[in-house]
Amino acid sequence: MFLLRRFPAAEARSRIVSLRKLYRKFLAENKRDARGMRLLQTWLSSDQRAQFHHSGHFDVVGCDTGRRYRIYHGIGPPNVYEIDDAGHRKVGLCFEPVGSLVAGDVILAQKIALETDERSALVVANRFSPNRELRRMRSL
Repeated sequence: MFLLRRFPAAEARSRIVSLRKLYRKFLAENKRDARGMRLLQTWLSSDQRAQFHHSGHFDVVGCDTGRRYRIYHGIGPPNVYEIDDAGHRKVGLCFEPVGSLVAGDVILAQKIALETDERSALVVANRFSPNRELRRMRSL
């Protein structure tokens, strides 16, 4: 024979609230945006991952020219900049894959393009002065 334990109403409500929170957290972690960011982070080196967590950007080295690029998250397009040895922005680049992709997938595609086929990425990229972009961001 099974004995059922009766929970007081307050304890039962607390368990239901906790279960709902856990379910919402699970759903949030499995949305497209979250999955895209998790995939991106699995492709980052440990240094890139640390830089990304600390600063919201990471650096990559172009495979053809050896130039350094910085890819930002959260500033919107354009988010790729060629940088000098001191880490200052030299030129902005605007390019992204075709299709409706979440931010993590776009950033991953940019990283892979620069590290494996830099010349093709530069051919399709629109270039702009990083100073123009900084003025636009300050005026917002």
